[in-house]
Amino acid sequence: MNRTEFIIATAIILFVAFALGWFSSCLVNRFNRVTKAEIGELDKMAQALHEAEETRDQAITYLQQREAEITNQLSQTEAELRAAMDGLREARQEAEELRSYIERQNLA
Repeated sequence: MNRTEFIIATAIILFVAFALGWFSSCLVNRFNRVTKAEIGELDKMAQALHEAEETRDQAITYLQQREAEITNQLSQTEAELRAAMDGLREARQEAEELRSYIERQNLA
């Protein structure tokens, strides 16, 4: 085999390899092609995901507002309870003072 025959054989082998690669690439692209229906489905899924994220954000905001309201109500209730307990303590002391006063008056 002389030099010219070797170059031609190498060229033919390289051309066949190129043709097989190109053909297999076309087959892979044809089987992996995304259809319009799949694109539409992906768009619907993206829209549903977007709506779900918005709903989640709204729920988080609502829960934060509700938590702030409940914390405020709890603080107010605790303040009212402290005031009521102080008033009750004062009323008990006053009642005890009145009892002791009445007992002293009865003994005198």
